[in-house]
Amino acid sequence: MLPDSVPVSVSVALVEDDEVMRARLVRALGRAPGIEVVHAAATAGAMIDWLERHSAAVLLVDLGLPDRSGLDVIRYCRQHAPGSEVMVVTLFGDENHMIRAFEAGARGYILKDGTEEELARHVLSLHAGGSPMTPVIARQLLDRMAIATQGAAAEVPEADGRAIRGPGDGSMLSVREHEILRILSRGYTYAETAQLLDIAFSTVQSHVKNIYSKLAVRSRTEAVFEARQMGLL
Repeated sequence: MLPDSVPVSVSVALVEDDEVMRARLVRALGRAPGIEVVHAAATAGAMIDWLERHSAAVLLVDLGLPDRSGLDVIRYCRQHAPGSEVMVVTLFGDENHMIRAFEAGARGYILKDGTEEELARHVLSLHAGGSPMTPVIARQLLDRMAIATQGAAAEVPEADGRAIRGPGDGSMLSVREHEILRILSRGYTYAETAQLLDIAFSTVQSHVKNIYSKLAVRSRTEAVFEARQMGLL
């Protein structure tokens, strides 16, 4: 449920290149009390052009845009509309994208697998001073902070080498494997997954083979079922 007390109107602008997803985000936010969608762009350039003359209390940014990186939008917003709060809404759940987004100025990071009601709540939380994050993103950030606190080596492990453990189970999924499984669970093909993550088709196949082995399954359906049972999806 949304908070009992919400702002009179939180203006929201968003940039998302997928037409269906963009319409879904606009529709979801438009139905939420206390939120007004003032602009929706399909490219980084279009959003930057809009930000030259306008601003919004909250800016939602996809990172995988067709013309430029969403990071450019975040940086531009931080420089020209510092009063705006920025939250990433993306498919990219690896540590590299997360860290670069926060360094660019994002204050929230949500993966595209939450409910519409959750998105509205995250927007209101961000505007109220919070830093909404999908749990797996928050875990990666905490792990990174723990490494620094414990005085570990300066070089942070590669995202593919980091691991997420299923509760009560000895199997391990790397962050990349978890990310690929999450994308596949939403119906994307291997080829589409490779394109989304900017990796080779054969790399996706290799990761999927490892996922099947670690989860002791033989199909995508079984892998998704087991991952959900383990709380990984």
